Amino acid sequence: MKLLVDFFPVLLFFLAYKVYDIYVATAVAIAASALQVGWFRLKYRRTETMHLVTLGLLVVFGGLTILLQDRAFIMWKPSIVNWLFAAVFLGSHFIGERPLIERMMGHAVRLPSRIWRRLNLMWSGFFIAVGLANLYVAGQFFTAEQALIAASGQTAIDLAACGEVFSQELLDLCLTARSREEAWVDFKLFGIMGLTIAFVIAQGFYLARHIPNATDL
Repeated sequence: MKLLVDFFPVLLFFLAYKVYDIYVATAVAIAASALQVGWFRLKYRRTETMHLVTLGLLVVFGGLTILLQDRAFIMWKPSIVNWLFAAVFLGSHFIGERPLIERMMGHAVRLPSRIWRRLNLMWSGFFIAVGLANLYVAGQFFTAEQALIAASGQTAIDLAACGEVFSQELLDLCLTARSREEAWVDFKLFGIMGLTIAFVIAQGFYLARHIPNATDL
């Protein structure tokens, strides 16, 4: 349930994109993230750091996307969010008595200190990997977009109207850019959610191997 709540803005972004375009979807995501923070505050009388960070970055990068009509800002945002979390987890590995993952889960699971620290590094690595994966998928779009801009001489291109604006080779370039934008939107929801679920499941198997040894603490 919590995973669905965490991905609520991304889900609405995806749906809005399929109906409208990336700019409307960005505005919807900002509103959904603000609603997410408010709902969590009302229900649990507290706020999640992850939700606040996501909202802040959405307001900044989403706002720039809408204001400047530049997709690059919103496409960079998932990488920056994940790298920020990686930095926080990695920093907690060297600062403080306990790594962040132990502070988050230590009340429910007893593990040796070395296992907590190893798990903390695994989460850091996961966030770094997701950020790089997003950058790779977004980079495919940036490459296609630059090829279209160079060939057409236009900087403000409505990818939803490729057939109305271009023909022949330029149409092919426009459709390629459009398909890669769609691929990034799909990755933002299904790719990142899938990677997260797979990692959480793998973490569960890893913890199961070490929980019986928690009495060695």
